[in-house]
Amino acid sequence: MITVVPAAPPAGPAHRNAEKDLTLPAWPVAGILLFYPLWWALGLGVLIFPLMAAPMLFLLVRRRAAGRPLRLPPGFAWWMIFLAAVVVSIAALGADPAGTVVERAAGRLPAVVYKLVMYGSLTVLLLYAGNLTERELSRHRLVRLLAGMFVLTVLGGLLGMVAGGFEFTSPVEWLLPHGLRSKGFIRSLVHPYAAQIMDLVGGDAPRPAAPWGYTNTWGNNFCLLVGWLLVAAGAAGSRRRWVLTWLCLLASIAPAVASLNRGLWIGLGVILLYVAARYVIAGKLWVLGVLALAAGMIAVALAATPLGTTVQARLDNGKSNGVRAFLTERALNGFIESPVIGYGGTRNTVGGRNSITVGESSDCERCGNFTIGGNGQLWQLLFSHGAVGTAGYLGFFGYGLWRFRRDRTAIGVAGSAALVSSFSAMLWYNSLVTPLAFMVLAYALLWRNWIEGTNN
Repeated sequence: MITVVPAAPPAGPAHRNAEKDLTLPAWPVAGILLFYPLWWALGLGVLIFPLMAAPMLFLLVRRRAAGRPLRLPPGFAWWMIFLAAVVVSIAALGADPAGTVVERAAGRLPAVVYKLVMYGSLTVLLLYAGNLTERELSRHRLVRLLAGMFVLTVLGGLLGMVAGGFEFTSPVEWLLPHGLRSKGFIRSLVHPYAAQIMDLVGGDAPRPAAPWGYTNTWGNNFCLLVGWLLVAAGAAGSRRRWVLTWLCLLASIAPAVASLNRGLWIGLGVILLYVAARYVIAGKLWVLGVLALAAGMIAVALAATPLGTTVQARLDNGKSNGVRAFLTERALNGFIESPVIGYGGTRNTVGGRNSITVGESSDCERCGNFTIGGNGQLWQLLFSHGAVGTAGYLGFFGYGLWRFRRDRTAIGVAGSAALVSSFSAMLWYNSLVTPLAFMVLAYALLWRNWIEGTNN
């Protein structure tokens, strides 16, 4: 007896649409990175993250509704604890710790909402980038995009060096009411400029900031992205690509020194030591030769140019040390007074570190009234969100370092190095927005690398 099996129906429009619903397009992630110079010039800058988070969230929900499970990164429970602490700590927003400017909770709410929106947007970015398949957005393409962001950082740094006064009014800025766009914080979001002009070593001098808004953010992103340039060059396997990579690294020395950013210098040292240790432990002693070559290039650049004098002048002038120590002490005092949930956000001190009579005015927005929690992500976490929020934040990234510690691929080492550098940077840098974005993308790459290794 012959059994006749009915032929499968041809794939019609409904079947193709169902398959399409399960696909996550790459453009939300690639669009942020590839076109960031455009977003910066338009005045969107970091605002592009919540704007792109909306379609990313929609696409994730649509895919989940179509039957595809949503993967969560290892240790995600820690991150949820952090987000919950951020929300719960808003209850303490009306408290005025000793020595801080008295203000109503409603006046502090806009800044808190802004941070909450950014944390939520970057959470969506983490989930979206981690759920992309190799066919949708390969790991190596994402690495190349991040490498491009390092090149952009170097170009922005060079622009800040040679044209420190370069700035312009962006289209978004034009659309804002004058009273709103004249506020310092709003201006920092929508007004493109090449450098911050500051007096740190005697006389005003430009410190590279483009396209990240602040010199400290520029330095933080420099450390978070430099490893991806090397990974991209290694994956290409081209002599020409390696030549261009070393030329880019050589060119990056000048803005890195001109930034007068000691945190950047320390961060690079931490990355080099970590990467060297990883490769030496794996028996790849050739990395010591690469490190020696890099150190020689830096030494020659410092000795043969005025850059060496600039470094020494910065080391001899620690004008910010007293302010940082003052703010760290205030943050720790605030943590002791509200250790569980913190105060929901930052606070401004009454006066400066030497006198309570110094304060902001219409002529000088930045005089006195220093921001508690503005001198490093760790201090902001402790003061704003207490032990619970700090444990959630550190627990998530710390768990990632532990979970992916056996990943000896180039992506594994570079991603781990980025997270290690972020742990050192949190002593003097704040993470929102772009540094945290690059941290979660590094986490997503580590996560996807682990999944691919498990499946293979």
